[in-house]
Amino acid sequence: MPRRSDINKVLVIGSGPIVIGQAAEFDYAGTQACKALSEEGVEVVLVNSNPATIMTDTGIAHQVYIEPLTWQSVASVMERERPEGLLPTLGGQTGLNLAVELAEKGVLEKHGVELLGTSLETIKKAEDRELFKETMLSIGEPVPESAIVTSLEEAGEFVNRSGFPVIVRPAYTLGGTGGGMAENREQLVSIVSRGLKMSMIGQVLLERSVAGWKEIEYEVMRDGADNCITVCNMENIDPVGVHTGDSIVVAPSQTLSDKEYQMLRSASLKIIRTLGVEGGCNVQFALDPYSFNYYVIEVNPRVSRSSALASKATGYPIAKMAAKIAVGLNLDEIINPVTGKSRACFEPTLDYVVVKIPRWPFDKFDSADRTLGTQMKATGEVMAIDRTFEGALMKAVRSLETGVDGLGLKGSAGWSEMDLENRLARADDERIFAVAEAFRRFWAMREIFQLTSIDYFFLEKIKNIVVMEGELRAQGWPATPELLRKAKEMGISDSQVARLTGASPGEVRSLRKKYGITPTYKVVDTCSAEFESSTPYYYSSYEEEDEVGTTGRKKVLVLGSGPIRIGQGIEFDYCSVHSVWGLQAEGVESIILNNNPETVSTDFDTSDKLYFEPLTVEDVLNVIDREKPHGVVVQFGGQTAINLAGDLAQNGVGILGTPVECIDIAEDREKFGDLLRSLNIPQSEGGTAFTLQGALEIARGLGYPALVRPSYVLGGRAMEIVHSDNELLKYMESAVRVSPKHPVLIDKYIRGREVEVDAVGDGKDIYIPGIMEHV
Repeated sequence: MPRRSDINKVLVIGSGPIVIGQAAEFDYAGTQACKALSEEGVEVVLVNSNPATIMTDTGIAHQVYIEPLTWQSVASVMERERPEGLLPTLGGQTGLNLAVELAEKGVLEKHGVELLGTSLETIKKAEDRELFKETMLSIGEPVPESAIVTSLEEAGEFVNRSGFPVIVRPAYTLGGTGGGMAENREQLVSIVSRGLKMSMIGQVLLERSVAGWKEIEYEVMRDGADNCITVCNMENIDPVGVHTGDSIVVAPSQTLSDKEYQMLRSASLKIIRTLGVEGGCNVQFALDPYSFNYYVIEVNPRVSRSSALASKATGYPIAKMAAKIAVGLNLDEIINPVTGKSRACFEPTLDYVVVKIPRWPFDKFDSADRTLGTQMKATGEVMAIDRTFEGALMKAVRSLETGVDGLGLKGSAGWSEMDLENRLARADDERIFAVAEAFRRFWAMREIFQLTSIDYFFLEKIKNIVVMEGELRAQGWPATPELLRKAKEMGISDSQVARLTGASPGEVRSLRKKYGITPTYKVVDTCSAEFESSTPYYYSSYEEEDEVGTTGRKKVLVLGSGPIRIGQGIEFDYCSVHSVWGLQAEGVESIILNNNPETVSTDFDTSDKLYFEPLTVEDVLNVIDREKPHGVVVQFGGQTAINLAGDLAQNGVGILGTPVECIDIAEDREKFGDLLRSLNIPQSEGGTAFTLQGALEIARGLGYPALVRPSYVLGGRAMEIVHSDNELLKYMESAVRVSPKHPVLIDKYIRGREVEVDAVGDGKDIYIPGIMEHV
């Protein structure tokens, strides 16, 4: 049916501050929804409290309220704005929980506001563990043996019947918050107590553990006319027991037989129809690797982190479609914006492989518990696209920006056999590197499988990469054209080839070009080239055919900021998007290069062209070779882009805006100190240390406490206050590992007020928009 004529003003709830489990994907989803509603002539009122998002920009919604996300503040906005509808399914768990509160407190009824898309009854059926279990059993969908408990006594009774281990899942929470796996009484008491406290309704689900089974997700959509499609199915490389947000995920699934794929697809469609979800929905399954038995683990009756990944993996804009469905449109009435020709009521087809790897904060909190379980710990994620699993995996690894460019960790060769066995048996952020190390030591695949429960298919692919490392090492420099091409097809970087063969990355790049081994770029079109794509959304591969079209317009490449991590969040995506809009306003063709699937910058219609690639010198130079832009903008991509500026300039790339020399003066603390002295601007006393002994001498000369930090870092990473020689020595061991190319700076620590000034300069005039004082 056409758009509802009785809905002319809609209130959209955002997701508030970025927290682990609820990050930039909801800024992306909410921004898409606001744009989609505006396209349909609906007036959009937005309530959100996060200033760092594109969503809270004045041009996204007609009215933006930056207010706390409480039912009282949303109720007062409703009273003032009088919307006909409320769209809560695009603001993550925050938006969903608020909608339930507003309904239960009678606010929606009082103001005559209709819950659009997914109904309150549906939200409760999916989120309330007891109702969900009853609903699944009523339609013959299996759920693990479980019990809903509201007290520790009830939890103890369930464990007496079922035994350990058990998984604890609190109701109405996000990212596994408050949950976990209990293997004994002590853990049960701790996890259940926390879960009951964190659940909005004081309820947790205890279920029999199916750890070790395959975890499979389906992203499905349904409209008001009961049209249903599967947008994407995804397979977690890590087995059940690790939260999907902490798992390495591949799309489409790689190890399912057609019978398994169709069985779970049918179950997903049956579930979304039974629940009555209108819009996007994420269904998670546990599948027994040795039979056709499966369990439904969880259903999210809203756009989720997986929805953002599925949208970017397929090119199908789930949040946009969900918003249009919410105001009455059906999938067969909506044009697929990627092809511009076909309808949205079709299932995307992928002729490539997508790999997502989470980005964890353990580089910043190196003493934290790295073990991964049912409670999410990742702050963000990267996504990579290639024609092979190996190529996509290697691209994703180097997109993480953790100082590795392949499947080898510094110091892994020194692990004892017992160390390695423990690392394989325990799921943590480094397990995939431990798998590769085991293959380097010729461990049997069966042994690795028994310790990890990672499917043989994925183990075989990791082994392929390790075998290629051995071939490159054995052949040495120069590599033959055949071997070099094979290595590049497998996603092995120039820097890794250089290290394995004894060359420099520059020599590898030159030899590749001499041999004619350069990447071609393929288009993401949602339909395996069945229809021509109208959206220029590309990824690289080492194949023959190139699908990039070029124009004669002046063009500029904008480097994004990569995965969200502590100290480098969504604010840099906000800046990158504004950079693109600024270029477009000046008639310049804008190209974005980024690898974060959660963000607005990687939406297919934000820039004139989008390249989904790692933010490394090699990958950026490859895109520059293909596009030949007028220049590159680095100052909006956070430290990620700034750190690339010097190498790009050395390769003859024009850096637009602040010159590289000036960036270096600001980033190199010693040069910055010289500049301040030349301007007679006071600075705390300090010195630059290149050795441990030098650091001790400077610190003793200044007196403790001292502030220590490496150059070229962001968000205070590796910055500490030390109070003694021992603390300084301990710090130096970790800090030099953080930034080996740059010295460590030691300053006298000053206790005082902190003030910051924001300024914009064109090289001549300076404009100061604001001065802020830190509380």
